[in-house]
Amino acid sequence: MSTDGLTDLFHWQVDRRGQAPIFRQIYLQARSAILLRTFPPGTRLPSTRSLARRLGVARASVASAYEQLFAEGYLTGKIGSGTYVSSDLPEAIDRGPSNETERSPPAKARVHIRRAIFHEFPESTIRSDDRPFNTGRTLVDARTIDIWRKLTNRTLRSFGPNHLGYSDPSGLVELRTAICQYLRVARAVRCDPDQIIVTTGTQHAIDIVIRIGLRSQDQVWVEDPGYPLVARALVAAGVKLCPIPVDAQGMNVGAAMKLAPRAVAAFVTPSHQFPLGVVLSMPRRLELLAWARRTGAWIIEDDYASEYRYAGRPLASLQGLDDAERVIYVGTLNKTLFPGLRVGYAVVPRPLLQAFVSARYLMDRQPSTLQQMVLAEFMRQGYLAAHIRRMRLAYRDHRDLLVRELARRLGSSASIDTPHQGMFLIASLKQGLSDVEIEQRALENGVFVQAVSRLYKKARPRSALMLGFSGYPRQLIVPAVARLARAFRP
Repeated sequence: MSTDGLTDLFHWQVDRRGQAPIFRQIYLQARSAILLRTFPPGTRLPSTRSLARRLGVARASVASAYEQLFAEGYLTGKIGSGTYVSSDLPEAIDRGPSNETERSPPAKARVHIRRAIFHEFPESTIRSDDRPFNTGRTLVDARTIDIWRKLTNRTLRSFGPNHLGYSDPSGLVELRTAICQYLRVARAVRCDPDQIIVTTGTQHAIDIVIRIGLRSQDQVWVEDPGYPLVARALVAAGVKLCPIPVDAQGMNVGAAMKLAPRAVAAFVTPSHQFPLGVVLSMPRRLELLAWARRTGAWIIEDDYASEYRYAGRPLASLQGLDDAERVIYVGTLNKTLFPGLRVGYAVVPRPLLQAFVSARYLMDRQPSTLQQMVLAEFMRQGYLAAHIRRMRLAYRDHRDLLVRELARRLGSSASIDTPHQGMFLIASLKQGLSDVEIEQRALENGVFVQAVSRLYKKARPRSALMLGFSGYPRQLIVPAVARLARAFRP
């Protein structure tokens, strides 16, 4: 094709007021023409002078666009002695799927399956909404903010060589030591610092567990109802879920052994079951540990909110009772402090330790050294324990106020379960009310509540609402309950 004939194909436009530089506009239009085969491989392009004259731009702009196309392999030759579309480009780049591809069931089915796995995930904006009574939110007081700011400034001033290279994927030894000491005292966890793996949170730790310990079609026990993101992570990995009913004593281990005797793992929240808030009883804890020891199965203990206990002493961790190294204990400091921290941890049995570290290395290389240094010092100087004590009092006050207001305004429509632990409560609906319908009406009135019935798999769903009380100033609770009450009106 001649240069003159090719020039006639150029119907490009240059917007001199556009945000993109002129050379970038030329580059994008030329690249599109090459990828769509408007300019087939081997086509000779106009000279920079000719194209610049046609477009009414400086020759330097066209030359810059050509240089970028040369660098990326779209063009061959030399500017000034002939410029050609590369003949090494694969066929049908950037072209829509052909009719034959569209009619291919296997490829379409695979794409459909992968999309379907992730399609039902809740939008991240729902989790980040700061209106009452969304869950997963925390408060920090002025004292914690001031201390965190000072420790951060101090860490930056003493910027050391450990920040200038890659560090241990398990986490800095200073932070792992602080976490280990904290867990030994607060949760009776049996561990050494080398068993601690620093993660971005419990979901990150659970993802590593799935990668190293489970295969497609493995059977695993999950609580019914239970935490939806764990179930979705398992489904995405092709694992077969075995929903196990939860009653007043927690997961029914006896029923689990009958329903899925070949399960290779159990995911549980024994200290504060999500979402019902019950505690796994001691007989069932021992029964669960005996099952894991006998069958060689793994228990993943998600201890996501044990710090905030408002009455009595909590039961020791399940891991603390395990003498056969069958429990993988995961926890988070994102709920203890604030979700933006993005620091969690896993206490890994020694037989799995090397695999866990390697998987963490491949996924994310290492945690942030700066954030780890600040947090390690925050814990070492006792500020974390003091923060938990202050927030425990504040959250208990918020809980009590919320319970009173709900009982006053919704007493005839809902019964309130006052939790002894955690950061949310459950309001069970009466008179056949639909929690899904109330959830939608509440949202229309500017209030976030979560329908508990959505969290069930096979067990008979309970019509109830989950209300977080940890992440909002106290003065917002009373007016928010008043708005929620509107959702119950006929």
